[in-house]
Amino acid sequence: MPLIAWNDRLSVGIASIDKEHQKLVGLLNDFYDAVQSGKGKESLASLLAALVDYTKIHFANEEKLFAKTAYPEAAAHKKSHDDLTKQVLEVQKKYATGASTTLAIEALNFLKNWLLTHIQGDDKKYGPHLVRSGIR
Repeated sequence: MPLIAWNDRLSVGIASIDKEHQKLVGLLNDFYDAVQSGKGKESLASLLAALVDYTKIHFANEEKLFAKTAYPEAAAHKKSHDDLTKQVLEVQKKYATGASTTLAIEALNFLKNWLLTHIQGDDKKYGPHLVRSGIR
């Protein structure tokens, strides 16, 4: 059973963004599976690298849509993106200096909570704006 099952409550109504969110959920579910099978510690480095790489792409895509449509909350949303990136980089740094199972579980819980809160809160706010601006 996945940690997060994709459902309509996670949809922001923009197909390309929903697809990217599904990819992020998939990465997190892969990490959850690794933790459940006792391989979380070994998987943390590759998961964090994949998340950092993919979130850069995803955040850039969202921010391009904000610029294209003059989204009024773009600056605050970008700050949220920047804050997450910093936090994930800090976890990567901790991992490099000595990974632990506890760190893997903490990272999993942090990322799950952040992703769900961010999608269902901040991201849901821009959906109607982008749709009104012709983005589907």
